[in-house]
Amino acid sequence: MKIICIGRNYAEHAKELKNEIPTEPVFFMKPDTALLKEKDFYLPGFSNEIHHEIELVLKISKAGKHIEEQFAHKYFDEIGLGIDFTARDIQQQCKEKGLPWEKAKAFDNSAPIGKFFKKEKFDLNNIALELKISGETKQAGNSKDLLFSFDKIIAYVSQFVSLKVGDLIYTGTPKGVGAVKIGDKLQGFINGELALELNIK
Repeated sequence: MKIICIGRNYAEHAKELKNEIPTEPVFFMKPDTALLKEKDFYLPGFSNEIHHEIELVLKISKAGKHIEEQFAHKYFDEIGLGIDFTARDIQQQCKEKGLPWEKAKAFDNSAPIGKFFKKEKFDLNNIALELKISGETKQAGNSKDLLFSFDKIIAYVSQFVSLKVGDLIYTGTPKGVGAVKIGDKLQGFINGELALELNIK
């Protein structure tokens, strides 16, 4: 199982980090050790600025490569909610030096995952996602605002990386990212339904 993450897939998020809006999907990987299914996330000692990024997550249900966009919908059957935790201070240091920034994205437990739902439950072009921290909404977005659709993402990524059953694709985060701190309680919602809960320790 591998975790594929799409970056800068909401225009407003790209702008808030002062990044260019991409003309094709940007993706990076996290190892399986990044996955976190528990209720608690412990802040790592190497960063002073761990940012939350709430994302819709696709679960791959069929192996494939060089998938055509028109057939991409056949390769996932569930959608969930996850968080792409980012050590923003480490990422910035790496960017300034022109270095890869895996250590800012791929560290242990940096990919919490919540509940999954059958995709038939949704209008794929109108799925609302929301992150509340201690009851206050910090991020809110909708799949209709994705720069690159689910099918486009799958088709694009599969040109470079073969997809296997159980792979997860984090599809990008809307604007509103920010740092978490000890004591925060994170709650993620899909179309208003609670799908993820996490305590920051």
